[in-house]
Amino acid sequence: MDISPPYLDPKSVGIVTPKVLHFDEPLTLECERVLPSFDLVIETYGVLNTDKTNAILICHALSGSHHAAGYHSEQDTKAGWWDNLIGNGKAIDTNQFFVVCLNNIGSCHGSTGPTTINPTTGEIWGADFPLITIKDWIKTQVMLSDRLGIDKWHAIIGGSMGGMQALQWSVDYPDRLERAVIIASTPKLSAQNIAFNEVARQSILSDPNFHHGWYLRKNAYPRHGLVLARMVGHITYITEDAMKVKFGRDLKSGKFMYGYDVEFQVESYLRYQGERFSKNFDANTYLLMTKALDYFDPTRDYTPDGLDEKEALKQTLARTKCQFLIVSFTSDWRFTPKRSIEIVDALMANNKPVSFVNVDAPHGHDSFLFDIARYTTAVKGFLSSPMPNNSSNKASSHPKI
Repeated sequence: MDISPPYLDPKSVGIVTPKVLHFDEPLTLECERVLPSFDLVIETYGVLNTDKTNAILICHALSGSHHAAGYHSEQDTKAGWWDNLIGNGKAIDTNQFFVVCLNNIGSCHGSTGPTTINPTTGEIWGADFPLITIKDWIKTQVMLSDRLGIDKWHAIIGGSMGGMQALQWSVDYPDRLERAVIIASTPKLSAQNIAFNEVARQSILSDPNFHHGWYLRKNAYPRHGLVLARMVGHITYITEDAMKVKFGRDLKSGKFMYGYDVEFQVESYLRYQGERFSKNFDANTYLLMTKALDYFDPTRDYTPDGLDEKEALKQTLARTKCQFLIVSFTSDWRFTPKRSIEIVDALMANNKPVSFVNVDAPHGHDSFLFDIARYTTAVKGFLSSPMPNNSSNKASSHPKI
C-alpha cells in the first residue's frame, strides 16, 4: 500500500507558497469609493513560456481562495480546492500551462478585505470596507495581468462565481483572453437566487454578535448567523436525490428523541458544515460576496434600458472575441443548465465560437469541484486545441512578481 505523502504524487503541483502583491495605485470602485491601495494574494503553478502565451487565470467561487492546487507544507493533508483539475497531466495541465489563481479583494484569505488593515485609519476595515462588484474584481485582475507582464491570457476559467468573472472578462477586455471556460454559472442571478442570498445575509445581520459589522472590535463573532447562512447555501449546492442517497431519513440515534436537537443525519451534516465554515470564513466577507453575486449583470454597461434580457445578452456578447467552453451539470438546480444555454444561445446568435457540454452528474451545483471524466476531458481538450497562428510554447522562468 502506497503511504507516501500526497504532495509527492507525480500529478500534484507539490508544495506551493502564496505570494502577496501590493498595488499602490488607487482603485476606484463601482460604488464610487476608492481604495488607496490594495494587496492580492496569489499562487502560481507551472512555468511561463518565453512569449508569455501559455498563462491561465483561475477565478474562485464564493468561498474559494488563491489556494487552488497543491499543499502548503509537508504536514498539510488538504490540497487546494481545485487540485483534482490542476496539476501535471490533469485537465488544467501544469506541464503545458502557467496557472495563476488569486484571492479577490473583499475576501478573508489575505487579499485586502474586511479583516485587513485600512491604511487610512490604521485599524481593521471591518464594516467600513466598501461594497464590491465582479467588475471591480476584473479591474484588479487586469492590474495583476499587467504586473505579471501577461498581455493576453491563454484562458480564463472559473466555476459558479468564477464563471461570472470569466464572462465579465470576455465582455470588458475582449482583446486580453483567447479562451473563456464558464462552468456551472449564469448570465445573472434569478430572483430565487437573490432570495437565497438575502436569507443568508439576514441570518448574519440579525445575530446579536454581529454588532453592525464591528464584531472584531468587540472581541465577538456572529458564529450562529454564519452557521445558518452556510446551511442555507449548502442546501442549494446539493440535490434532493444526493441527500436521499446519503442520508435518507436516517436518525442519528436510531429513534425519535422528541426534541429540537439533532435527530436526523441530514441535520447533523448541515450543522457540521455550518460550524466548520464559520471557523474559516469571515461574516463581513460573506455579506460582500453575496451582494457581488446579486449585482452581477454583464449587460448593464453595454445595452440601453428597455431591452428584454435575451436581446440585452445578445448585444453585450457581440463584443467578445475569444473562444468559449460552457459547462453545465444536469443536477445543478442553483444555476440550471437552462442558464448556461442562455449564454450559449446569445453567443451563437452572434456567430461566436462556443462549445457546450451538459454533464450528467449527481452532485448538484458542487459538481464543478468533482473529477468527472466527461467534464475534465472537455476542459482538457478545449484548452489544448490549437489556435490560429498559435505561438511557441518554449519554457522560461517564472515572471517577476
